[in-house]
Amino acid sequence: MWIFYGLMSAVFAAISSILDKTGVASIDSNLATAVRTSTVIVMAWTLVFTTGVQHQASKLGTKGWIILLISGVLTGLSWLSYFKAMSLAEVSKVVPLNRISVIMTMVLASLFLKEAITPKTAMGGALVLIGTIMMVL
Repeated sequence: MWIFYGLMSAVFAAISSILDKTGVASIDSNLATAVRTSTVIVMAWTLVFTTGVQHQASKLGTKGWIILLISGVLTGLSWLSYFKAMSLAEVSKVVPLNRISVIMTMVLASLFLKEAITPKTAMGGALVLIGTIMMVL
């Protein structure tokens, strides 16, 4: 089932990138980020309350809250940077560059989560990097 959700994430992200580029064409990139983020906030809290999982917030603990808040700040910085880049360059160049996060995530997951980088994943990462360089330059 995770493959289905992973693929849907890719489909939604691809369509979103096209809409992002169109939306940022006539306004400041920070405003575009705020509009997008506000929409995500409303959707996320609506989902939490309609599924009745809001009570789980008390299980999070201080460490969990801090980690998720830092993650939220980093997501915000990522989106602000993404929209700024989108306002300055072609979507077909910005999105592949953004996806170098795949390689960075593999390395960070290996360092902090002790996930193995196998020869197969290393080769995949190298191909992503080569493909990104070819698309961006």
